[in-house]
Amino acid sequence: MLSRERKRSERSRKHLVLMLIDGKGVNSKKTDALLGQIAVVLNAAIRETDIAGWFEANSVFGVIFTEFGETEVGAAVKIIESKITAALQGSFKSSQLSSFQMSFYAFPDGWDGNGERRAVDEELYPDLFEVEEKKKLSLLVKRVMDVVGAGAALLVLSPIFLVLAALVKLTSKGPVFFRQQRVGRYGVNFEFLKFRSMFVSTDAAIHKEYVKNFIAGKAAAAGDTGEKVVYKITNDPRVTWVGRIMRRTSLDEIPQFWNVLRGEMSLVGPRPPIPYEIEAYDIWHRRRLLESRPGITGLWQVHGRSKTTFDEMVRLDLQYSRTWSPMLDVKILLQTPRAVFSGDGAY
Repeated sequence: MLSRERKRSERSRKHLVLMLIDGKGVNSKKTDALLGQIAVVLNAAIRETDIAGWFEANSVFGVIFTEFGETEVGAAVKIIESKITAALQGSFKSSQLSSFQMSFYAFPDGWDGNGERRAVDEELYPDLFEVEEKKKLSLLVKRVMDVVGAGAALLVLSPIFLVLAALVKLTSKGPVFFRQQRVGRYGVNFEFLKFRSMFVSTDAAIHKEYVKNFIAGKAAAAGDTGEKVVYKITNDPRVTWVGRIMRRTSLDEIPQFWNVLRGEMSLVGPRPPIPYEIEAYDIWHRRRLLESRPGITGLWQVHGRSKTTFDEMVRLDLQYSRTWSPMLDVKILLQTPRAVFSGDGAY
């Protein structure tokens, strides 16, 4: 129910508030019975449009309060807390309620991609963590594939790695690697590695403005005059001549196999965004960072790349999350070389 209401909230842009009454700290038959009585009182105190039920069977009771505007959430929580507290105090003694904890969680939860630790409340996403538990063995297989695949790729590509490093160093001033903060799963930041394809000290304003328009669906696409439609900066003046070759062939992505070995990325998954991209996200866009670990390649890379709009890219990421299996990863990995060598949609 909570998962469904989150998605409803994404569409309506109306906030919801989750309230939990937690009695699992005290294990006794009396406590279980009392929590059941509390549930009855709460059911009578909430609106007909609110949803009440067990968050954890017979230990944590929850209520989802729906349809709040953004400016109303803070005030709404105070009103709800006051109303619920009054209803409980009118029906039970203070000593009976002392062993229970009341907590509130608002959705959307306002993370902005600038966090160094998990930016989401597990209580708001129990379905995601439940899926992780159910797919523990499959996820272990995925991790083994990542470690073996990334290790083998770094070993096999080491000669190319050294040649590219030398070319980057010899053709323009600056470091070999481009290091950038990216947003990983659950909003956790990590240091993302690529071969440097731009001149040093370039202004990110061009990319920031483009990304903002692209996410909003306002980016100008090449192709309005019969050319191929491309949703990307195709003649970026910040890129070196070596960088253009690397980007066209995706060779600048090779260092990300190190991110895979570190567990920050996977071989297959959504591309990790830059923190300032998160600022332009619609609420539902954030799900691409919640349902899967970011990856080097994915459905977007093998089915469109820069020919797709941002919304289409996110839908491909969510489709991957819904249908994921180790075999799907294998299929995507096998399709990736064709997408790379064709250069279709790469700039």
